Amino acid sequence: MAKKIPTALAELVHALEHHAEVVTAKSSSSKRLGRATAKLRRASAAYTEVVAARTGQPNPFVDFLDPETIESLRAERDRMANGKTTHVD
Repeated sequence: MAKKIPTALAELVHALEHHAEVVTAKSSSSKRLGRATAKLRRASAAYTEVVAARTGQPNPFVDFLDPETIESLRAERDRMANGKTTHVD
């Protein structure tokens, strides 16, 4: 993981540009599209992690989650904070 915000940003921009290139190319295979998507997701996660670590600010992409997912994540966070865990198979 990048340790500085500018480095993480550069990696995120590169991943975004690569993703855009792959999804707009007529000859891209589904495997190549999947790799570009995975790369973009990793870069996004790395960026949000370094921003949080350096500034304490929340995930800037959190609004992209649907309300049900956000509520589920909050409930899970609260259960963990209260020391209550559930076993999931």
